[in-house]
Amino acid sequence: MEKIKIPTATAKRLPLYYRYLIILNEAGKEKVSSTELSEAVQVDSASIRRDFSYFGALGKRGYGYDVKSLLSFFKKILNQDTLTNVALVGVGNLGHALLNYNFKRSNNIRISCAFDIDAKITGRILSGVPVYDMSELKKQLSDQQISIAILTVPSAAAQKTADDMVEAGIKGIMNFTPIRLSAPSGIRIQNVDLATELQTLIYFLDSDKKK
Repeated sequence: MEKIKIPTATAKRLPLYYRYLIILNEAGKEKVSSTELSEAVQVDSASIRRDFSYFGALGKRGYGYDVKSLLSFFKKILNQDTLTNVALVGVGNLGHALLNYNFKRSNNIRISCAFDIDAKITGRILSGVPVYDMSELKKQLSDQQISIAILTVPSAAAQKTADDMVEAGIKGIMNFTPIRLSAPSGIRIQNVDLATELQTLIYFLDSDKKK
């Protein structure tokens, strides 16, 4: 399939559309309109039509979108047939929660290895995932050819650990630390700051009260 360049905001919404299309297909629904999608995924219908337009004519005016066809299309776009192994670096409280979760609702993503410095958990299998000592990080990432990692180490160790991961071949990092990491060009970093997200939510709730 030809590589299509789309905006980051659109790319972030594609899994949301895909998950809802799975629900529609399982319910036996054959077609869906952008208005119905909008109400379900809380994205305005104009944005949905614009998102879909990047991929050509996916629907018909007056008919909407064929659920099975759209589901099949996004399955290919999102590589749902390909299993992606992900490393978890840092098995503290958040790391443990992520291990337990391990993308159970996803067919194509799994945490296949984890790393920590705590001798009580290294060398063990937790939630079906082997936990290695941090000294084995570079070797294991390279040997297992893993290109994506989730980073949940303490802030003081974040940049050094990220450097080691990049050196081992990591191309994408989901960063749960509050540190804004430096990385060579070509390395994708997705920052997940729960405190900032909560503060934003609180701000909007307070603003709603003042209306």
